[in-house]
Amino acid sequence: MLLDPVKGTVFLCLTGMGTMGNIFVFVSYMHMFQSTEKKPIHLILAHLALTNIGMLLSKGMPKTMEAFNFENFLDDTSCKVVVYLARISRGLSICTSSLLTIVQAITISPGHSRWQRLKLKTPQHILSLILFFWILNSLISMNLPYCIKSINSMNITQIKKGGDYCYFVPESQTTRWIFLTLMVLRDAVFQGAMGGASGYMVLLLHKHHQHVLYLQNSKLLYRTSPELRAAQSVLLLMLCFLFFYWADCFISLIFTFFIENYSKILNVPEFLTLGYAVISPFILIHRDEHLTKCCHTQ
Repeated sequence: MLLDPVKGTVFLCLTGMGTMGNIFVFVSYMHMFQSTEKKPIHLILAHLALTNIGMLLSKGMPKTMEAFNFENFLDDTSCKVVVYLARISRGLSICTSSLLTIVQAITISPGHSRWQRLKLKTPQHILSLILFFWILNSLISMNLPYCIKSINSMNITQIKKGGDYCYFVPESQTTRWIFLTLMVLRDAVFQGAMGGASGYMVLLLHKHHQHVLYLQNSKLLYRTSPELRAAQSVLLLMLCFLFFYWADCFISLIFTFFIENYSKILNVPEFLTLGYAVISPFILIHRDEHLTKCCHTQ
C-alpha cells in the first residue's frame, strides 16, 4: 500500500511525458511528410510514434489507475479492447522498428549496392507494409478477446492470472502454444531483419568514419550528410529497443520462476514495456534537427 502512490506517480509521469512527446513527433513528421519532399522514413517514424501512443494509453493508463486504487470502470468489452490494443501495439512496435532500420540501411547504401533493389520509392509501398503489419498482428492476437474478462464479471475461483481490472481466463494448451509460437516467430524474423540491417549500417558508418579521418588528415573540410546522421539516430533507437525488449523478457522470466506474487510488490516488467515508447520520441527530438527547430519554435 505504501508503494502504490509511488508506482502510480511514476506510471503517470512516464505515460504523460511519453504521450506528449510521441504526439509532438507524430504531428511534426506528418506535417513534414505533407509539406516537403515525401520521404518514406517520415511516414514510418510517424507510425512508430502512433504505435507508442497506443502502447502508453493501453498499458500505462490502466496501470496508473490501478496503482492509485481507482474504482474498476472497465467491463468485459473495455478489457478486451485495452488488452488487445496493448498486444497489437507491442507487435507493431517490433515490425515498425525493423522496417525503419531496413529503409534507413537502403537509404545510405551505395548506388551500386544490391540493397538499392529493395528501395521503396513511393509512400504507397510504405502504407501497404504498414497495413500488412496491422493485419498480421491482429491475427496473431486474435485469441485475446476470447480469454479476457473484467473482474466485475468473474468468479474469483475462475481467475488464472492478471491485474486488478482485467483477467486472463484459462485457455487450452494447444491454443496457447499455437499463438505463442506465432509471436516468437514474428519477433525472431523481424529482430533478425533488424539485426542484419543494423550490422550493415554499422559497416557503412565505419567506412564513412575512416573516410572522414582521411579527409581530416588531408586538411579537407567535410560535413556529415543528413542521411548518415539519420542512420546514427536509427541505430540509437534500435539499441534502445533491443535493451528494453530483452531486459523485459529476462526480468519477466526471473519473476515468473523465482519470485512469487511479484506483481503485488513491483511492476518492473511493466516499466520496461513502456520504456521504449517513452524514450524514443525524445531521442528523435534530440537527434533530428527539424524536430529540434519545431520544438524551439513551440
